[in-house]
Amino acid sequence: MSESVEKHREAAPDYVRVAVLTISDTRTPETDTGGDIIQELMQEAGHEVTSRSIVKDDAPRMRTTLVDLLARSDVDAIITTGGTGIAARDTTYEVVDRMLEKKLDGFGEIFRMLSYEEVGAAAILSRAVAGAVGAKFIASLPGSRNGVHLAVEKLLIPEISHIVFELKKRTK
Repeated sequence: MSESVEKHREAAPDYVRVAVLTISDTRTPETDTGGDIIQELMQEAGHEVTSRSIVKDDAPRMRTTLVDLLARSDVDAIITTGGTGIAARDTTYEVVDRMLEKKLDGFGEIFRMLSYEEVGAAAILSRAVAGAVGAKFIASLPGSRNGVHLAVEKLLIPEISHIVFELKKRTK
């Protein structure tokens, strides 16, 4: 790891305040395993989950929910799960992609590379995406338990504090 990345990580906040949003027509609080994984892993890593909700895979509702979460002072990052595939009802990618002001293309690229190691060519079906809206970070993950676990463990936990640090730095 480079010296500058190491210094930035040291300056990053100890914890990030995260909103978890599940996008699904079928999940309930009792069956939201993707949301459970995000909450559990983020809390184990020392982050605070300040909001947890489920919204139908309906573009206007999803956008409204995201706008509301972005406006909250107790949210630094939003992690969504679900709706990133290519089925007709999967609209998370379209909604989030249009909202992002700065895309982190490497997030989706590396996620698909890591997924390929686990599921082979089916990894191309994922439209995981991440980026910034103002000083807030959004990461959209697939709905599969394995995909969520992979993204949170390998990408978000190691970098989310650094990402939030960089986003807040540019607004001061």
